[in-house]
Amino acid sequence: MTFSKKQLLIGGAAIALIGAGLTVGLVLAGGHPSHVGETAEEHAAELGFGAPSEGDHGHEGEEAGHGEEGGEEHAEGEVEITADAITKAAIELITVSSGSLGSEITAQATVAASPMGEAILTARAVGAITEIRKRLGDPVARGETVAVVLSPDAAALSAARTSAKSRLDLARASFEREKTLFDSKVTSRQDFEAAEAELAQAEAEYQRSDTAARTARVSSDGQSVAIASQINGRITAVTPAAKLGTYVSPETELFRISDPTKIQIEAAVPVLDAPRIRPGDAASIEANGMTYAAKVRAVTPSVDASSRAATVVLDLIEPAASLQPGQFARALIRPASSQGARGAGFVLPEEAVQNVEGRDVVFVRTDDGFLATPVTTGQRGGGRIEIVAGLEPGAVVAGRKAFVLKAELGKGDAGHDH
Repeated sequence: MTFSKKQLLIGGAAIALIGAGLTVGLVLAGGHPSHVGETAEEHAAELGFGAPSEGDHGHEGEEAGHGEEGGEEHAEGEVEITADAITKAAIELITVSSGSLGSEITAQATVAASPMGEAILTARAVGAITEIRKRLGDPVARGETVAVVLSPDAAALSAARTSAKSRLDLARASFEREKTLFDSKVTSRQDFEAAEAELAQAEAEYQRSDTAARTARVSSDGQSVAIASQINGRITAVTPAAKLGTYVSPETELFRISDPTKIQIEAAVPVLDAPRIRPGDAASIEANGMTYAAKVRAVTPSVDASSRAATVVLDLIEPAASLQPGQFARALIRPASSQGARGAGFVLPEEAVQNVEGRDVVFVRTDDGFLATPVTTGQRGGGRIEIVAGLEPGAVVAGRKAFVLKAELGKGDAGHDH
């Protein structure tokens, strides 16, 4: 079969059109936009990576991902940590103030109950203990009964109150009758005033007997008295007399209760250091492996004959349930009169200073966590260290457990190491 030149031209055009259609279909089916005229940098940016340079196999994009993790770039040496995580890790926060190792006064101290934080329980009347409701260590609420004493005095107190109530009722009725007669001008003023005086006397007698019975906590049946706590707290002592059947008197101590939120610290300060201390001076208490902020409340004017030391009373800034009366502690007192005497330095626990890459750093609190701040250290002694440069007064830093932050900082550095 022979074809004309015209037929050949028509067939070639058709084949070209079919080929062009296939090309368009492949592009549309693949979903890839055209990159004609696009630079390598623009194409790399479109994919989310840095433009690959010669000999680079995509590591620049990886570094960009590290640098912008979380949508923002972090400063070198910064450790992100929430307030809850700080509490769980038991990281101590210290507000630095000017001072030197030589100006600090270190003293042995004892945790003691404050005058309003301890109660001694005794029976309010003689008798035998018939019931004990609380044991050593149990919590007690104010007004709660700890023990019950069967007492003959309870019957007498109850009878006196009942008799006084009867006389009061009789005197009140007599007064009302005399008042009615006096208003009707039937009786004399003298009789009315006598009834009024009798009523006043009966009221006073009833108040006295009722107060005595309520103070002794006489039971409703008038047979026993209750031994109740005057404060909230825990039973810290039970004497040998607090046993069922023991016959006790009002002078016999049976229980002792302490409120752990109402304590004070009593520090034995050398006589030569005591004159430097004033009420209001900053201090800290070390006990149970923790440090608690405190301040001086009072300095006793006398000296203990056996220890030759003055007692300095300190109050905690915030209550500490972990401190109990009778515990031993160490007090660090920073007299305001001595601050700045040896320059604008600071004193911190040695644990607050960590060595990172050969540098001494202190972790300073920031909005998002802590920043490892290089410092210059001075003298060391007694678990304390002087900071002579690198910090500002009022900065909040990590004290004990600062090594936790150092470990977190090391993890962050390792995560960025290639």
